[in-house]
Amino acid sequence: MSLTELISGVEDHEKRLTVFNTDEETVEAVREQFRDRNLTVVGDRSESGRPGSFVVLSSERAEGDDEFVTATSVDEVLSAPQGEGTELDSDVRHPILDHLDETMFTSYDTRQMVAASREIEDRAWRLGEGSLHAGFQQLSILSDQMEVYTRLASREGLDVHAYACPDAEVPEHDTDMTIHVERSDEIAKSWFVVYDGDGVDVNKCALLAEERESRAFYGFWTYDPDTVDWLIEYLEGAYGLIEQ
Repeated sequence: MSLTELISGVEDHEKRLTVFNTDEETVEAVREQFRDRNLTVVGDRSESGRPGSFVVLSSERAEGDDEFVTATSVDEVLSAPQGEGTELDSDVRHPILDHLDETMFTSYDTRQMVAASREIEDRAWRLGEGSLHAGFQQLSILSDQMEVYTRLASREGLDVHAYACPDAEVPEHDTDMTIHVERSDEIAKSWFVVYDGDGVDVNKCALLAEERESRAFYGFWTYDPDTVDWLIEYLEGAYGLIEQ
């Protein structure tokens, strides 16, 4: 299975977000909140009308019915920060990411991709241990992010790997960061950030997307440890031998 095939597998499993016990205006606000996700948003009411307004995330099963994933309040959904953190240690958080694990996003631009990537990079920075694998498509793009990744690689316990196709010189650096220069169509069109959590399942996380249109990315993020493990095993197996 390739990175593209993994994305396609997630894409085939659309999730549903049901907004309970509120008005259509609020349902529409939630729908707008997730307009760039492969996610169906519908309104409904519980029999008792309690416990107030809340949302339930469900995933379609092979049998055709829905499987409960998680629930949270409407207020939490609508108050999820929408800013884009650009620095490590940013105070920007996206708690809703935890509730939409492995749900496709559609047509993210570069700004949105950087914001999502920072969530994972920041976790790696704060924990300071384990391995971080990031795909930049081209060396010229990696060059623009060297300040962030040089800082990440300065963490003594963090093993940092960067993957990119050769459209420019390999960026100079004085850290232990490993740069994998790959002539691969998969690397050329994939944006990924994968952190192994230093082997601790609850700390593992990843972002994986592909560029299907010019600077428009389609993919998902995940906190599932098995998916993160598979991604790292795949990257090390497919691209682990060519290093700079």
